[in-house]
Amino acid sequence: MDDERIVGLYWERDEAAISESEKKYGAYCFSIAKNLLGSGADAEECVSDTWLGAWNAMPPHRPRYLPSFLGKITRRLSLKKLRERNAQKRGGGSAAIPLSELEECLPSGSAIDEGLEAEALAQIINAFLDGLPVDERRIFIRRYWYLDSVGDIASRFGFTQSKVKMTLKRTRDRLRACLRSEDIWV
Repeated sequence: MDDERIVGLYWERDEAAISESEKKYGAYCFSIAKNLLGSGADAEECVSDTWLGAWNAMPPHRPRYLPSFLGKITRRLSLKKLRERNAQKRGGGSAAIPLSELEECLPSGSAIDEGLEAEALAQIINAFLDGLPVDERRIFIRRYWYLDSVGDIASRFGFTQSKVKMTLKRTRDRLRACLRSEDIWV
């Protein structure tokens, strides 16, 4: 079933929307959650919650690109679950490593509170990503959106791990320089 029809089912409040979403995007959403959480059981729970989140968001929201919409819901729920889990045991997960790599590039929460709105920051980062060569953008997104390991990224694109690491470092450095050129200091 095509995405437009699936969205239409949500708008019609037809429960078939959930089964069609799961059939078409269940594995995609599961991979996002599993990469973040490292646990199949937790990932399944987040994917189930994704369908509820989509059900509650449509209407009034009508997504233009359903996979991104569902992936964003899954990612948000997975990160929330990860925060809850880490708050309980104060342990570090595999998601902490790539996210900590980005901390050196992005402004702290207080910088955002002092006037930079999150939406403006997102627009700057999106423009930065749009200007990257395709391979660099894919590597960056696989690492920092999907939280893939360096080894998985290298295998996926047929690169060495050191090429992936160097590409990520150079891209983070360029992101930091881009943000500074926009008067956003990290």
